[in-house]
Amino acid sequence: MKKSIFLAAGLFFSISTQAQLLDIIKSTVKDKTGVDLNVPVKNNGTATSTTTNTGISTPKTTNNSSSNTVNLGNLTSTQISSGLKEALNIGVTDGVKKLAVTDGFFRNEAVKILMPEKLRKIDTTLRSIGMGSLADEGVKLLNRAAEDAVTEAAPIFTKAITSMTITDAKNILLSSDNAATNYLQTKTQSQLFSAFQPKVKASLGKVGADAVWKNLISKYNTFTGQSVTTDLNEYVTTETINGVFKMVADKESGIRNTPAMRTTSILQKVFGAQDNK
Repeated sequence: MKKSIFLAAGLFFSISTQAQLLDIIKSTVKDKTGVDLNVPVKNNGTATSTTTNTGISTPKTTNNSSSNTVNLGNLTSTQISSGLKEALNIGVTDGVKKLAVTDGFFRNEAVKILMPEKLRKIDTTLRSIGMGSLADEGVKLLNRAAEDAVTEAAPIFTKAITSMTITDAKNILLSSDNAATNYLQTKTQSQLFSAFQPKVKASLGKVGADAVWKNLISKYNTFTGQSVTTDLNEYVTTETINGVFKMVADKESGIRNTPAMRTTSILQKVFGAQDNK
């Protein structure tokens, strides 16, 4: 009987000693590091305790972080597509209005049409023989032709936008500041070029660019003994279309980033949904 009592007392003493030792360890850790081992650690979620055979409580975390996906509410693909097209149409209308005036291209460095790259040696040569003014006139008339032709651009662009099917409207909405403009350009560039080229050709003749460039190239060929040609119609058509796209991209970026520029209910609804992307 006494033996059993001694064994029980010894076991109790051993357990008590271990508990005291554990308390001492915890107290020492807290004093040295400031970490309270009695408190479960929280890490990006709710911590739950699991007990190991050491008797020390350790944290087990569950991740409660939400998805980064922007909540577009009840917006349908059709509504998003309509909002994107609305922004593009406004961009075309406003852009054409700004470009279709005297110096609309020529005094706007973002869209100004420069000497065609393959003809820039003409510019250098003419300036070297005191005919820089002729080169300047040639560049100015390319821009005058664009300013004249772009007045016909709005219905051509509007038709392309209306007939365009946007197959990935949600991703376009949540993409870069000019994603819709880039999509439009990718899908419609060739058809816009075909429809717009006759307008540019007529404008080149109307403003006198054809005659000036014929004279300019002739003088260069005579002076250098070389033969240089270029398709001004193709060049100015491409540059004019690119100028319109630049204006549309600027407008799209404004609508995306400035709520005050969302002047219709569909723009407010669609682009308001992407504000937190």
